[in-house]
Amino acid sequence: MSELELFGVAVTLLTLFAGFGVLIGLLFGFFGMGGSFLVTPALMVMGYDTDIAVASGLAFVFGTSVIATLKHRDLGQVDYKLGVLMIAGTTAGIEVGKFGLHWLQSIGQADLVVSIAYVGLLGGIGAFITYTAVRGGGGGIDHEVAEDADLDDDDIPDIAKKIQSYRVPPMMSLKGGITVSLWMILAVAFATGLLSGLLGVGGGFIRMPALFYLVGVPVPVAVGTDLFEIVFSGGIGSFLYAMDGAVNLAIVVPLLAGSAFGARLGAAATALVEEDEIKVYFGVMLLLGALAVAIRKVGGAIEMPVLDVVALVIIVGAATLVSGAVVVSSVRELRTDASSTPQTAD
Repeated sequence: MSELELFGVAVTLLTLFAGFGVLIGLLFGFFGMGGSFLVTPALMVMGYDTDIAVASGLAFVFGTSVIATLKHRDLGQVDYKLGVLMIAGTTAGIEVGKFGLHWLQSIGQADLVVSIAYVGLLGGIGAFITYTAVRGGGGGIDHEVAEDADLDDDDIPDIAKKIQSYRVPPMMSLKGGITVSLWMILAVAFATGLLSGLLGVGGGFIRMPALFYLVGVPVPVAVGTDLFEIVFSGGIGSFLYAMDGAVNLAIVVPLLAGSAFGARLGAAATALVEEDEIKVYFGVMLLLGALAVAIRKVGGAIEMPVLDVVALVIIVGAATLVSGAVVVSSVRELRTDASSTPQTAD
């Protein structure tokens, strides 16, 4: 008996994509990281051509970023002014980074250098974020992100304090009640873009921590603003791939259907879960991501395709565990709030 199909695709596969979309959407809305680091390798392991996997992953990220950004906007967690400045600086950095990548390719060292740098950066940022969050010294800015909020100095990371101390006009007022020089914002954006262009990645795992640890904005605003940026970068990239006919809608549509639900859940969770918990989850995701990328690279070097599957299992397993932890933490906070709400006497 043949398997039931819808639009030429097995219903089982469509259901799998929709469930995967919920998982990635939750992580996307919670962390502001592009879901292509999960979608693209998964599609490649499933046998899709590289261009189809990359293009479909990018189109999915664009759609999910729009959904998640709208939710963060409703929560007041998107700083549009900061987002536009970051887009400008990041774009310039990406272009310079691409020149560096082309130079490395010309001397035949691109794959080695990029692989080592990517794993090192992913693991380094993950270790740093996890350590500071567990230690409790990485800042704990409250989720109230009003423009005129007064923040305690202890809420801002030391590096961000240093950057904010350079009073080079013009000065920009950002969500969370902080003031930073325009040139400092552009410098941070350029640096993150440079790394993105050099490593050939979207850069969400670089931008989100940079907005908090370097610029000093609250973590929920860092997530929301990063998503706002991804709307533009993902939109342009997916449009260009779609023009070449590389986007497979049979993959993208069910993924988006699932992520529409997951992304709004993830965005809402940022207003419930303690900020240090967000940072711990984010750090663990990066550490496991670094391990998966390293395993995949080793598999390619020694020609063991089975290690690609192992790497994918690690990534998907980590995503599932972290998503579950986010949901559990959110439910726990809701129950705590409900039990602390005074009951009205009859």
